[in-house]
Amino acid sequence: MERDVAVVLSGGAVNGLLMELGFLKRLRETELWPRIGWIYGTSSGAVCGVMAALDRLDDLEEFMLRLQPEDTFQPHSLWRLPLLGSHEYRLPATVGERLGDLTEMARELAESPVEVVVFATDVSQDVHGSGPRAYELAYSSRSTPPETMAQAVMASSAVSALVLPRQVDDRIATDGAWVRNFPLGHAYRQPGVELIVSFRYLPHYPRLSAEWLARVRKRLERFPKISPIRALIAELREAEQRDARGEPAHWGDMIVRLMRVTVQQNTLLEERVARDKDEGLAALEALREDVDRIVRREGGRRGERVAQAVAERFASAKFPFLGDRLIPRIAVQGTAGEITLETGLRHPQPWPEAEKHELIARGYALLDEVLADRAVA
Repeated sequence: MERDVAVVLSGGAVNGLLMELGFLKRLRETELWPRIGWIYGTSSGAVCGVMAALDRLDDLEEFMLRLQPEDTFQPHSLWRLPLLGSHEYRLPATVGERLGDLTEMARELAESPVEVVVFATDVSQDVHGSGPRAYELAYSSRSTPPETMAQAVMASSAVSALVLPRQVDDRIATDGAWVRNFPLGHAYRQPGVELIVSFRYLPHYPRLSAEWLARVRKRLERFPKISPIRALIAELREAEQRDARGEPAHWGDMIVRLMRVTVQQNTLLEERVARDKDEGLAALEALREDVDRIVRREGGRRGERVAQAVAERFASAKFPFLGDRLIPRIAVQGTAGEITLETGLRHPQPWPEAEKHELIARGYALLDEVLADRAVA
Protein backbone atom coordinates (compact mmCIF):
# COMPACT_ATOMS: atom_id res chain seq x y z
CA MET A 1 0.00 0.00 0.00
CA GLU A 2 1.23 3.49 -0.84
CA ARG A 3 2.33 5.44 2.21
CA ASP A 4 0.88 8.93 1.87
CA VAL A 5 -0.20 9.83 5.44
CA ALA A 6 1.83 11.97 7.86
CA VAL A 7 1.19 12.02 11.61
CA VAL A 8 2.06 15.09 13.70
CA LEU A 9 2.32 14.86 17.51
CA SER A 10 2.85 17.80 19.86
CA GLY A 11 4.67 17.93 23.15
CA GLY A 12 2.64 17.56 26.32
CA ALA A 13 4.57 15.92 29.18
CA VAL A 14 3.02 12.84 30.79
CA ASN A 15 -0.61 13.93 30.27
CA GLY A 16 -0.02 14.57 26.57
CA LEU A 17 1.90 11.34 26.13
CA LEU A 18 -0.92 9.24 27.56
CA MET A 19 -3.52 11.00 25.41
CA GLU A 20 -1.34 10.63 22.31
CA LEU A 21 -1.02 6.93 23.10
CA GLY A 22 -4.82 6.60 23.06
CA PHE A 23 -4.99 8.66 19.86
CA LEU A 24 -2.47 6.33 18.18
CA LYS A 25 -4.27 3.21 19.41
CA ARG A 26 -7.44 4.43 17.70
CA LEU A 27 -5.50 5.37 14.58
CA ARG A 28 -4.03 1.86 14.49
CA GLU A 29 -7.55 0.47 14.09
CA THR A 30 -8.21 2.45 10.92
CA GLU A 31 -7.32 1.85 7.28
CA LEU A 32 -4.97 4.83 7.57
CA TRP A 33 -2.44 2.98 9.75
CA PRO A 34 -0.66 1.05 6.94
CA ARG A 35 -0.60 4.25 4.87
CA ILE A 36 1.50 6.18 7.43
CA GLY A 37 4.86 7.10 5.95
CA TRP A 38 6.02 9.89 8.29
CA ILE A 39 5.67 10.78 11.96
CA TYR A 40 6.76 14.21 13.23
CA GLY A 41 6.97 14.60 17.00
CA THR A 42 8.36 16.80 19.75
CA SER A 43 9.04 15.83 23.36
CA SER A 44 6.28 13.37 24.36
CA GLY A 45 5.32 13.27 20.68
CA ALA A 46 8.85 12.12 19.84
CA VAL A 47 8.62 9.19 22.27
CA CYS A 48 5.16 8.20 21.01
CA GLY A 49 6.27 8.56 17.41
CA VAL A 50 9.19 6.18 17.84
CA MET A 51 7.05 3.52 19.51
CA ALA A 52 4.30 3.89 16.89
CA ALA A 53 6.78 3.49 14.01
CA LEU A 54 8.14 0.34 15.68
CA ASP A 55 4.54 -0.89 16.19
CA ARG A 56 5.14 -1.15 19.94
CA LEU A 57 2.18 0.82 21.27
CA ASP A 58 1.24 -2.04 23.60
CA ASP A 59 4.75 -1.99 25.09
CA LEU A 60 4.47 1.78 25.51
CA GLU A 61 1.14 1.41 27.30
CA GLU A 62 2.59 -1.14 29.72
CA PHE A 63 5.56 1.17 30.30
CA MET A 64 3.34 4.19 30.97
CA LEU A 65 1.00 2.35 33.35
CA ARG A 66 4.03 1.43 35.45
CA LEU A 67 5.73 4.84 35.26
CA GLN A 68 5.87 7.09 38.34
CA PRO A 69 7.19 10.67 38.82
CA GLU A 70 10.51 9.55 40.28
CA ASP A 71 11.13 7.50 37.12
CA THR A 72 11.10 10.63 34.96
CA PHE A 73 12.45 13.69 36.80
CA GLN A 74 13.83 13.09 40.29
CA PRO A 75 14.29 16.17 42.51
CA HIS A 76 17.85 17.22 43.32
CA SER A 77 18.97 18.22 46.77
CA LEU A 78 18.35 21.93 47.27
CA TRP A 79 22.05 22.78 47.41
CA ARG A 80 22.57 21.37 43.90
CA LEU A 81 19.91 23.54 42.24
CA PRO A 82 22.19 26.38 41.07
CA LEU A 83 24.56 23.89 39.38
CA LEU A 84 22.48 21.02 38.01
CA GLY A 85 18.91 22.27 37.70
CA SER A 86 16.03 21.35 39.97
CA HIS A 87 15.81 17.71 38.88
CA GLU A 88 17.83 14.74 37.69
CA TYR A 89 16.71 13.46 34.28
CA ARG A 90 15.83 9.84 35.07
CA LEU A 91 13.70 9.09 31.99
CA PRO A 92 16.53 7.90 29.67
CA ALA A 93 17.67 5.31 32.22
CA THR A 94 14.09 4.21 32.88
CA VAL A 95 13.42 3.76 29.15
CA GLY A 96 16.62 1.74 28.79
CA GLU A 97 15.74 -0.49 31.71
CA ARG A 98 12.11 -1.16 30.78
CA LEU A 99 11.77 -0.75 27.01
CA GLY A 100 15.23 -1.70 25.79
CA ASP A 101 18.44 -0.06 24.65
CA LEU A 102 17.64 3.23 22.92
CA THR A 103 20.37 2.87 20.31
CA GLU A 104 19.12 -0.59 19.34
CA MET A 105 15.62 0.80 19.03
CA ALA A 106 16.98 3.56 16.78
CA ARG A 107 18.62 0.93 14.59
CA GLU A 108 15.28 -0.84 14.21
CA LEU A 109 13.69 2.51 13.49
CA ALA A 110 16.10 3.13 10.62
CA GLU A 111 14.76 -0.04 8.95
CA SER A 112 11.11 0.88 9.51
CA PRO A 113 8.98 1.89 6.50
CA VAL A 114 7.85 4.87 8.60
CA GLU A 115 10.23 7.83 8.84
CA VAL A 116 10.28 9.50 12.24
CA VAL A 117 11.48 13.09 12.63
CA VAL A 118 12.02 14.52 16.13
CA PHE A 119 12.82 18.08 17.15
CA ALA A 120 15.08 19.64 19.76
CA THR A 121 16.28 23.15 20.56
CA ASP A 122 19.91 24.02 19.81
CA VAL A 123 21.53 25.89 22.72
CA SER A 124 25.14 25.38 21.62
CA GLN A 125 27.50 28.29 22.17
CA ASP A 126 28.20 28.74 18.45
CA VAL A 127 24.59 28.89 17.25
CA HIS A 128 23.35 32.17 15.77
CA GLY A 129 19.73 33.12 15.11
CA SER A 130 18.84 33.78 11.48
CA GLY A 131 16.07 32.39 9.35
CA PRO A 132 12.79 30.66 10.23
CA ARG A 133 14.49 27.55 11.63
CA ALA A 134 17.12 29.18 13.79
CA TYR A 135 17.96 27.14 16.88
CA GLU A 136 15.88 24.24 15.57
CA LEU A 137 17.37 20.75 15.36
CA ALA A 138 15.52 18.13 13.31
CA TYR A 139 16.62 14.49 13.36
CA SER A 140 15.28 11.96 10.85
CA SER A 141 15.41 8.22 11.44
CA ARG A 142 16.35 7.82 7.76
CA SER A 143 19.48 9.97 7.84
CA THR A 144 20.57 10.24 11.49
CA PRO A 145 22.99 7.65 12.93
CA PRO A 146 21.19 5.46 15.52
CA GLU A 147 23.40 6.65 18.40
CA THR A 148 22.56 10.28 17.61
CA MET A 149 18.88 9.52 17.04
CA ALA A 150 18.62 7.91 20.47
CA GLN A 151 20.20 10.98 22.06
CA ALA A 152 17.91 13.31 20.09
CA VAL A 153 14.69 11.66 21.30
CA MET A 154 15.74 12.06 24.92
CA ALA A 155 16.97 15.65 24.38
CA SER A 156 13.62 16.54 22.81
CA SER A 157 11.93 15.39 26.03
CA ALA A 158 14.32 17.12 28.45
CA VAL A 159 12.17 19.86 30.02
CA SER A 160 14.45 22.90 30.27
CA ALA A 161 12.80 24.27 33.40
CA LEU A 162 13.91 21.12 35.24
CA VAL A 163 17.14 19.75 33.77
CA LEU A 164 20.24 20.90 31.93
CA PRO A 165 20.57 20.42 28.14
CA ARG A 166 22.08 17.23 26.72
CA GLN A 167 24.82 16.40 24.26
CA VAL A 168 23.50 15.25 20.88
CA ASP A 169 26.42 14.47 18.60
CA ASP A 170 28.27 17.80 18.32
CA ARG A 171 25.34 19.95 19.52
CA ILE A 172 23.99 20.91 22.93
CA ALA A 173 20.23 20.32 22.78
CA THR A 174 17.19 20.63 24.98
CA ASP A 175 13.39 20.47 24.93
CA GLY A 176 12.14 20.92 21.36
CA ALA A 177 9.02 22.73 22.57
CA TRP A 178 10.93 26.03 22.64
CA VAL A 179 11.13 26.16 18.83
CA ARG A 180 8.79 23.50 17.39
CA ASN A 181 6.26 22.16 19.87
CA PHE A 182 3.83 21.16 17.11
CA PRO A 183 5.80 20.39 13.89
CA LEU A 184 2.90 20.73 11.50
CA GLY A 185 4.76 22.77 8.90
CA HIS A 186 7.26 19.97 8.26
CA ALA A 187 4.44 17.60 7.32
CA TYR A 188 3.07 20.14 4.84
CA ARG A 189 6.48 20.45 3.21
CA GLN A 190 7.01 16.70 2.83
CA PRO A 191 6.58 15.53 -0.80
CA GLY A 192 4.18 12.61 -1.10
CA VAL A 193 1.95 13.55 1.83
CA GLU A 194 -1.72 13.48 0.82
CA LEU A 195 -3.28 13.51 4.31
CA ILE A 196 -2.12 14.79 7.69
CA VAL A 197 -3.44 13.34 10.96
CA SER A 198 -2.46 15.50 13.93
CA PHE A 199 -2.82 15.58 17.70
CA ARG A 200 -2.21 18.77 19.69
CA TYR A 201 -2.26 18.65 23.46
CA LEU A 202 -3.75 21.75 25.07
CA PRO A 203 -2.00 22.18 28.43
CA HIS A 204 -3.60 23.54 31.55
CA TYR A 205 -0.82 25.06 33.62
CA PRO A 206 -1.29 24.95 37.39
CA ARG A 207 -0.21 27.93 39.43
CA LEU A 208 3.24 27.34 40.87
CA SER A 209 3.10 27.28 44.65
CA ALA A 210 5.49 29.43 46.67
CA GLU A 211 4.57 27.84 49.99
CA TRP A 212 8.02 26.31 50.25
CA LEU A 213 9.47 29.82 50.58
CA ALA A 214 7.53 30.37 53.79
CA ARG A 215 8.61 26.98 55.14
CA VAL A 216 12.28 27.71 54.45
CA ARG A 217 11.97 31.19 55.98
CA LYS A 218 10.42 29.85 59.20
CA ARG A 219 13.21 27.33 59.58
CA LEU A 220 15.87 29.99 59.08
CA GLU A 221 14.20 32.33 61.58
CA ARG A 222 15.50 30.05 64.31
CA PHE A 223 18.94 31.53 63.62
CA PRO A 224 18.25 35.29 63.60
CA LYS A 225 21.67 36.35 64.88
CA ILE A 226 23.65 35.12 61.86
CA SER A 227 24.00 38.02 59.43
CA PRO A 228 23.91 36.07 56.14
CA ILE A 229 20.81 34.21 57.32
CA ARG A 230 19.09 37.48 58.26
CA ALA A 231 19.74 38.72 54.73
CA LEU A 232 18.37 35.51 53.23
CA ILE A 233 15.26 35.74 55.42
CA ALA A 234 14.66 39.25 54.08
CA GLU A 235 15.03 37.98 50.49
CA LEU A 236 12.56 35.19 51.17
CA ARG A 237 10.03 37.65 52.57
CA GLU A 238 10.35 39.78 49.43
CA ALA A 239 9.85 36.67 47.28
CA GLU A 240 6.68 35.81 49.22
CA GLN A 241 5.40 39.35 48.68
CA ARG A 242 6.10 39.15 44.95
CA ASP A 243 4.16 35.89 44.79
CA ALA A 244 1.23 37.47 46.64
CA ARG A 245 1.16 40.24 44.01
CA GLY A 246 1.11 37.71 41.18
CA GLU A 247 4.71 38.41 40.16
CA PRO A 248 7.35 35.68 39.66
CA ALA A 249 8.59 34.78 43.11
CA HIS A 250 12.06 33.79 41.88
CA TRP A 251 14.04 33.26 38.67
CA GLY A 252 12.82 29.65 38.29
CA ASP A 253 9.22 30.84 38.35
CA MET A 254 10.06 33.44 35.70
CA ILE A 255 11.70 30.85 33.40
CA VAL A 256 8.68 28.55 33.65
CA ARG A 257 6.31 31.42 32.79
CA LEU A 258 8.42 32.44 29.79
CA MET A 259 8.60 28.85 28.59
CA ARG A 260 4.81 28.59 28.68
CA VAL A 261 4.51 31.75 26.58
CA THR A 262 7.04 30.50 24.04
CA VAL A 263 5.53 27.04 23.68
CA GLN A 264 1.98 28.34 23.33
CA GLN A 265 2.91 31.05 20.84
CA ASN A 266 5.00 28.86 18.54
CA THR A 267 2.26 26.22 18.59
CA LEU A 268 -0.45 28.71 17.67
CA LEU A 269 1.78 30.19 14.96
CA GLU A 270 2.32 26.74 13.47
CA GLU A 271 -1.42 26.16 13.16
CA ARG A 272 -2.09 29.70 11.95
CA VAL A 273 0.44 29.37 9.11
CA ALA A 274 -1.07 26.01 8.08
CA ARG A 275 -4.60 27.42 8.21
CA ASP A 276 -3.63 30.51 6.21
CA LYS A 277 -1.95 28.28 3.65
CA ASP A 278 -5.05 26.09 3.31
CA GLU A 279 -7.35 29.10 3.03
CA GLY A 280 -5.03 30.78 0.54
CA LEU A 281 -4.86 27.73 -1.72
CA ALA A 282 -8.62 27.20 -1.52
CA ALA A 283 -9.26 30.85 -2.46
CA LEU A 284 -6.75 30.61 -5.30
CA GLU A 285 -8.44 27.52 -6.70
CA ALA A 286 -11.86 29.18 -6.48
CA LEU A 287 -10.47 32.23 -8.27
CA ARG A 288 -8.96 30.06 -11.01
CA GLU A 289 -12.28 28.30 -11.59
CA ASP A 290 -14.20 31.60 -11.65
CA VAL A 291 -11.78 33.17 -14.14
CA ASP A 292 -11.88 30.08 -16.35
CA ARG A 293 -15.68 30.10 -16.34
CA ILE A 294 -15.87 33.85 -17.10
CA VAL A 295 -13.33 33.66 -19.95
CA ARG A 296 -15.09 30.71 -21.59
CA ARG A 297 -18.49 32.39 -21.25
CA GLU A 298 -17.46 35.87 -22.41
CA GLY A 299 -14.58 35.11 -24.74
CA GLY A 300 -16.60 34.11 -27.77
CA ARG A 301 -14.68 32.18 -30.40
CA ARG A 302 -11.38 32.91 -28.66
CA GLY A 303 -12.68 31.83 -25.26
CA GLU A 304 -11.17 28.34 -25.34
CA ARG A 305 -7.72 29.57 -26.37
CA VAL A 306 -7.68 32.42 -23.85
CA ALA A 307 -8.89 30.08 -21.08
CA GLN A 308 -6.02 27.73 -21.86
CA ALA A 309 -3.51 30.59 -21.70
CA VAL A 310 -4.93 31.80 -18.39
CA ALA A 311 -4.79 28.26 -16.97
CA GLU A 312 -1.13 27.97 -17.95
CA ARG A 313 -0.39 31.30 -16.30
CA PHE A 314 -2.07 30.20 -13.09
CA ALA A 315 -0.09 26.96 -13.16
CA SER A 316 3.23 28.78 -13.48
CA ALA A 317 2.55 31.34 -10.72
CA LYS A 318 4.62 31.09 -7.53
CA PHE A 319 3.03 31.96 -4.21
CA PRO A 320 4.66 32.04 -0.75
CA PHE A 321 2.65 29.15 0.66
CA LEU A 322 4.06 26.11 2.42
CA GLY A 323 3.30 24.02 -0.65
CA ASP A 324 1.56 24.09 -3.97
CA ARG A 325 -1.36 21.84 -3.07
CA LEU A 326 -4.14 21.69 -0.55
CA ILE A 327 -3.52 18.84 1.94
CA PRO A 328 -6.52 17.69 4.00
CA ARG A 329 -5.96 17.24 7.72
CA ILE A 330 -7.68 15.21 10.42
CA ALA A 331 -6.99 17.46 13.41
CA VAL A 332 -7.47 16.41 17.02
CA GLN A 333 -6.78 18.54 20.06
CA GLY A 334 -7.69 18.20 23.71
CA THR A 335 -6.84 18.79 27.34
CA ALA A 336 -6.41 16.42 30.24
CA GLY A 337 -9.48 17.93 31.89
CA GLU A 338 -9.57 17.54 35.64
CA ILE A 339 -6.67 15.07 35.63
CA THR A 340 -3.23 16.54 36.23
CA LEU A 341 -0.35 14.10 36.45
CA GLU A 342 2.30 16.70 37.19
CA THR A 343 6.03 16.41 36.66
CA GLY A 344 8.70 18.56 38.19
CA LEU A 345 7.23 19.01 41.67
CA ARG A 346 9.50 18.45 44.65
CA HIS A 347 6.98 16.17 46.33
CA PRO A 348 4.77 14.86 43.51
CA GLN A 349 1.78 12.66 44.18
CA PRO A 350 1.87 9.12 42.75
CA TRP A 351 0.30 8.69 39.32
CA PRO A 352 -2.76 6.42 39.77
CA GLU A 353 -3.22 3.75 37.12
CA ALA A 354 -6.94 4.52 36.86
CA GLU A 355 -6.22 8.11 35.84
CA LYS A 356 -3.67 6.95 33.28
CA HIS A 357 -6.30 4.65 31.75
CA GLU A 358 -8.71 7.59 31.66
CA LEU A 359 -6.23 9.79 29.76
CA ILE A 360 -5.52 7.02 27.25
CA ALA A 361 -9.25 6.54 26.77
CA ARG A 362 -9.71 10.29 26.30
CA GLY A 363 -7.14 10.42 23.49
CA TYR A 364 -8.79 7.40 21.87
CA ALA A 365 -12.26 8.96 22.11
CA LEU A 366 -11.14 12.33 20.71
CA LEU A 367 -9.93 10.76 17.46
CA ASP A 368 -12.94 8.44 17.37
CA GLU A 369 -15.28 11.45 17.49
CA VAL A 370 -13.43 13.25 14.71
CA LEU A 371 -13.43 10.13 12.53
CA ALA A 372 -17.15 9.64 13.11
CA ASP A 373 -17.89 13.26 12.12
CA ARG A 374 -15.67 12.85 9.05
CA ALA A 375 -17.50 9.69 8.00
CA VAL A 376 -20.86 11.43 8.31
CA ALA A 377 -19.61 14.43 6.35
